[in-house]
Amino acid sequence: MRAAGANANEYTYGCVLKSISGSARPSMVMATATHAMLVKNAFAGAPGMLMTGLMDVYFRCGKVKLAMMVFEEMPERDVVAWGAVISGFAHKGMKREALEHFRWMVENGVKVNSVVLTSIVPVIGDLRARNLGREIHVLVLKKFPDRKDVAKVHAGLVDMYCKCGDMVSGRRVFYSTKKRNAVSWTALMSGYASNGRPDQALRCIVWMQQEGIRPDLVAVGTVLPVCTKLRALSEGKEIHAYALRRWFLPNVSLCTSLITLYGACCHLEYSRRVFHAMDKKTVRAWTALVDAYLKNRDSSTAIEVFRSMLLSNRRPDAVAITRILSACSDIGALQLGKEVHGQVLKLRMEPLPLVAAELVNMYGRCGDLKAAQRVFNRTESKGSLTCTAIIEAYAINQRHKEALDLFSWMLSNNFAPTIVTFNVVLRICDAAGLHDEALEIFDSMVQGYNLEASEENYDCIISLLTSAGRTAEAQCFADLKAALFSSPAPFLDFEQH
Repeated sequence: MRAAGANANEYTYGCVLKSISGSARPSMVMATATHAMLVKNAFAGAPGMLMTGLMDVYFRCGKVKLAMMVFEEMPERDVVAWGAVISGFAHKGMKREALEHFRWMVENGVKVNSVVLTSIVPVIGDLRARNLGREIHVLVLKKFPDRKDVAKVHAGLVDMYCKCGDMVSGRRVFYSTKKRNAVSWTALMSGYASNGRPDQALRCIVWMQQEGIRPDLVAVGTVLPVCTKLRALSEGKEIHAYALRRWFLPNVSLCTSLITLYGACCHLEYSRRVFHAMDKKTVRAWTALVDAYLKNRDSSTAIEVFRSMLLSNRRPDAVAITRILSACSDIGALQLGKEVHGQVLKLRMEPLPLVAAELVNMYGRCGDLKAAQRVFNRTESKGSLTCTAIIEAYAINQRHKEALDLFSWMLSNNFAPTIVTFNVVLRICDAAGLHDEALEIFDSMVQGYNLEASEENYDCIISLLTSAGRTAEAQCFADLKAALFSSPAPFLDFEQH
């Protein structure tokens, strides 16, 4: 067009900016070239519209500073410009910045519209800012009563309340909406799932169809993990059939969820079929199949799947690596574990705490304590994960004193132990018969770190005290366990012990 000598106007530049921001990988070169042309042509007489489009392009290119420079240079900032900034920060995961600019927008007297609300409500939910969310809810009720264009805002409010753990308010907003759609039903379904009500989440997929609303791709993707959690094989099959009828498959995300579902329900043949029917087998899908075999205690096949993944030139991620290291631990395959360690070094993943901890765990379970200690020593960013792994490695190899010394070292270096760490250390005390040390550690866990003791922890203490002949204390712990976990208090046969 420029070569032909035709002059570009604001609509031409607007289309160019939209095409850049709408592409899968926005080109920074094209963005800066267009910016230069706009500056040269004085923004074609429409600085507001084109500068807003330019901001959107820079946000999508990941250049937040350049986007803010354009925003600050704007002669007048209308609601569209403010909305672009808020949306840009939200999409980049900069939630507090998005909220701050929303506050500045209101303070500057700019009237909020439904588009801005659609961007800011999810941010409030992610930040768990329930009180601010209630203020936004009041604003919606006052300024946008019975408006059709706020359906997405209502769905966002349902999602926001659910993320804040307020299911009562979330349900109230949902049922007060006159016209519900797939988006609002999915928000409620997701809320039930995230608040420990998977049974209600599964019922939502039925109720929405009874209202004549057909579940979309997102709704199906939301309910499949719920089926996995409930081991609801029959319902999962029905949703699988529905997805096939609606031509949702072979969607990569849905296929991965189906592989996980069938693996959790011990139907590995179905997992294999779904996997092999996929056009594009992603690393996530490969990892899901490996995980399915591991959950069904078939570590050998899991390893074969991992090898096939490497042969298909797929680069494993940290999750895939940890899964296969776990398989090596299960079957005691030290040599294979070393090969995987070689892949870890090649991919430069050893500094990752998750991978380092699993390597330590693998070497410990396979009996190579020296290798476990070397990996631990090389880990620069040590934390509770890696410390727990090395303690357990020594414990598995009956090196109880060294394991407890490592626990003391962990505390002295200000690494906060987790409930998993305490479980491991209490088991060590039980195996070594260290009742005094176990009581100190138990007290530290409950009083010092405010962690809730499990039934297993109480059983460990009761067993140790009984073996040591401290019968009265053991009975006190048994009574306390019965009160906390609503189970009948056992009468301990101390003479038998």
